[in-house]
Amino acid sequence: MAAKKATKKPNVSGDTLKEYYREMLLIRRFEEKAGQLYGMGLIGGFCHLYIGQEAVVVGLEAAAEEGDKRLTSYRDHGHMLACGMDPNGVMAELTGREGGYSKGKGGSMHMFSKEKHFYGGHGIVGAQVPIGAGLAFSDKYKGNNRVTFTYFGDGAANQGQVYETFNMAAIWDLPVIFVIENNQYAMGTSQQRSTSTPDIYTRGAAFGIPGEVVDGMDVLAVKEAGEKAVMHCRAGKGPYILEVKTYRYRGHSMSDPAKYRTREEVQRVREERDPIERVREMLLTGKHASEEDLKAIDKEIKKVVNESAEFAKTSPLPAESELWTDIVA
Repeated sequence: MAAKKATKKPNVSGDTLKEYYREMLLIRRFEEKAGQLYGMGLIGGFCHLYIGQEAVVVGLEAAAEEGDKRLTSYRDHGHMLACGMDPNGVMAELTGREGGYSKGKGGSMHMFSKEKHFYGGHGIVGAQVPIGAGLAFSDKYKGNNRVTFTYFGDGAANQGQVYETFNMAAIWDLPVIFVIENNQYAMGTSQQRSTSTPDIYTRGAAFGIPGEVVDGMDVLAVKEAGEKAVMHCRAGKGPYILEVKTYRYRGHSMSDPAKYRTREEVQRVREERDPIERVREMLLTGKHASEEDLKAIDKEIKKVVNESAEFAKTSPLPAESELWTDIVA
């Protein structure tokens, strides 16, 4: 069953809408393949998939400009792909291979790309939030009109370092957008059981930080809210909080059976709110693409993802000498 039709007409061209569809589908297919490789034992350690949340990062990347920075937590593959990092390098890193972005030494949670201004992938809950403020401080100091997108989840929103960072960012008017990717369950506890406020972004009011909540299953709504937040930051008005309410279809990680919610709940979201199906419906009803066009895109994306998996499988393991490189001591 297709997702419910959007109530508003697209505020972008058909070609742009098709590009959002392609980018979200790349993330979806890549994550599905990563899940397969994990099940085959080719990916070890932790692996947190982004399936269901694709509209968040694609919408916000559409609002970003060249030179803007981004960093996130351990659910990071989608962010890497959305900012233009090579699927081959991402998949090779997942499998711990030399061709990966961290030379096979970082795995799923620790990848970086200076070229794409992607500063991780962080395994400690909430640790990336103060780092994001530091990047924004650097940009303000340089006066380069750049913005930092600092992503974290609803679970991390209860960490003390988040509020210390809110305070400092407000005092110094830092150009940082705090993006709360609220998938409603954190590691496995629903927001209703763990968080005192129904809308987490309102906590910024204590620091004088404005913000809003946005439907994270609607890529166009995310893009619009992202543009507003970016404009606020570039105007020198300080930080902004976006609470993007989304939903992950898989468990917290590949080792999580997700028994804290029903199959019926997940299926209902898939049928009624899936972000990719929503754009697919807009493309078809708006006659921006045919069924054949969309099948061709899916075929193209599957080819890219399959090639990334093959690259990862054939890339050599890191040499023993690599153990002693890139170490900060």
